Amino acid sequence: MKFSFIENHRSEFPVEKMCKVLGVSRSGFYKWLTAEPSQQALQKAKIQERLTFHFYDCSKRYGSPKLTHLLHQEGFNTTERTVTNYMKELGLRSCVSRKFKVQTTDSNHDYPIAPNILNQQFTAEKPNQVWVADITYIACREGRLYLASLLDLYTREIVGWRLGHRMTTELVMGALEDAYAKKEPEEGLLHHSDRGSQYASEDYRKQLETYKMRASMSRKGNCYDNACMESFHSLLKKELVYCTTFRTKEQAKQAIFEYIELFYNRKRIHGSLGYMTPVQFSEQFYKRETL
Repeated sequence: MKFSFIENHRSEFPVEKMCKVLGVSRSGFYKWLTAEPSQQALQKAKIQERLTFHFYDCSKRYGSPKLTHLLHQEGFNTTERTVTNYMKELGLRSCVSRKFKVQTTDSNHDYPIAPNILNQQFTAEKPNQVWVADITYIACREGRLYLASLLDLYTREIVGWRLGHRMTTELVMGALEDAYAKKEPEEGLLHHSDRGSQYASEDYRKQLETYKMRASMSRKGNCYDNACMESFHSLLKKELVYCTTFRTKEQAKQAIFEYIELFYNRKRIHGSLGYMTPVQFSEQFYKRETL
């Protein structure tokens, strides 16, 4: 490639003049020109090719730790530091955005408040043992949309979600109904949320009783009591919402669906899950149960 380029542009780059400018001999120049790339250079090119593929395959959402893991799966023995350096060379920069701001729901109401049973114990022994719930908003040029989500604390899967034009009890009820129909959990599941009027409402409390779920609520104004749910909404905002301009609500709905159902639940690997996706982690649990 180097040789053909020089031959095709000999009139523009006379070899004698080029060697004089570079301070090298003519024989040394042709030796460099015809030299084969080293095995190290070839390996670097292969790694950079696969690195670029994975970076764009995840829609530029992964940083060097996850990209290093994917390269290891393909047999490339490289370090996270090397991957970071290669990303700089290639101009690959993962999604970065402004800090996620926690939005709190209205807790100024007279509905009964459930005790904080979860108490920041963000662990579970199996799927469908603890679900955490919350609401956030999605900015669109046509106006806001509100997203109600339910996350399984063991698998980190979003088991139910609904989008709506208003932050209503019906919105969170819809997400709960979808999650229950999808997972059919056993009695006694712990449902944790903040003190928002939607979750404390009579209709929602009755639905939890119908499903034989136990209610738990965060302390007033303490977002850390629901940190796992806040973490998911933070990811959603940083990896999708903050780097996308939604012109219409329909566009936003389609993008949210693709992010949750196609990317987050089924494709996005999590370090806390041994670099598996939520769906893979859940399937692994049930496979072990059948052995």
